[in-house]
Amino acid sequence: MTVELSDEQIRSVLQGISVPPQPQIMVDLQMEQVMPDPDLRAIARLISQDPGLSGALLKTVNSPLFGLANRIASIQQAVNLLGCRSVVNLINAQSIKGELTDAAIVTLNRFWDTAQDVAMTSLTLAKRIGHPAPDEAYTLGLFHNCGIPLMLARFPGYMSVLEEAYASASDAVRITDIENRVLSTNHAVVGYFVARSWKLPVHLCEAIANHHNALALFDDELSDPQIKTLLAILKMAEHICACHRVLGDQPDDYEWVTVQQQVLEYVGLSEYDFDYLKGSIRELGVG
Repeated sequence: MTVELSDEQIRSVLQGISVPPQPQIMVDLQMEQVMPDPDLRAIARLISQDPGLSGALLKTVNSPLFGLANRIASIQQAVNLLGCRSVVNLINAQSIKGELTDAAIVTLNRFWDTAQDVAMTSLTLAKRIGHPAPDEAYTLGLFHNCGIPLMLARFPGYMSVLEEAYASASDAVRITDIENRVLSTNHAVVGYFVARSWKLPVHLCEAIANHHNALALFDDELSDPQIKTLLAILKMAEHICACHRVLGDQPDDYEWVTVQQQVLEYVGLSEYDFDYLKGSIRELGVG
């Protein structure tokens, strides 16, 4: 169900949290994207003006999951390979970094690495299970935790709270429940409003809002199947990429234990099938 909030409710939720505005380069790229025939040369020229954006783009196309025989060093080649939509998604993610101090960026290195790994793994899983919109799975993987750096910007001790939340995850306790108790907000709801500010599709915004509420959605027969499929892919990708270790500093994936059965049943995979998928993806260098 779509949640429509008033401007006042949005301001209340985001009080004290700076939602990054889309940079001018993002605006220019969006204008190019809506053209009947987007000019990939113009897109590459815009990106090449910023070292950070160029580096993020090249890191993506040169990752093992693309399986390229030779590493790409050309921004033009990278843009041609990824296409307009994926390029715009990457720039959105990069714009969060611009809001952080150098110290915060150092703290969040594990977050950025995980975001990229989960995005690429989600894309691979979506293709393997025949999902009709693998680019949406990639987008959700990249942005599902986009509230984390903003939470850190507001709450300097946030990563400790997040680690406590991962340690406490169970059938009865969601990761976001711990954040709500300690901080009166959580990274999923903040990420939802960031996604809305970027004008991502509504179902992706809601998937971001509910990515630690998957158990309830899978138990609800009336919940949106589009969102459930995307969340199933995301939960598998998070487990494969060991987010419980990288983000939560936990030896075991307690959240996966609670949702594994529902997720695998929903996408029609046995535990054996999933273990095979997990192994083959990790062989590509992810997780």
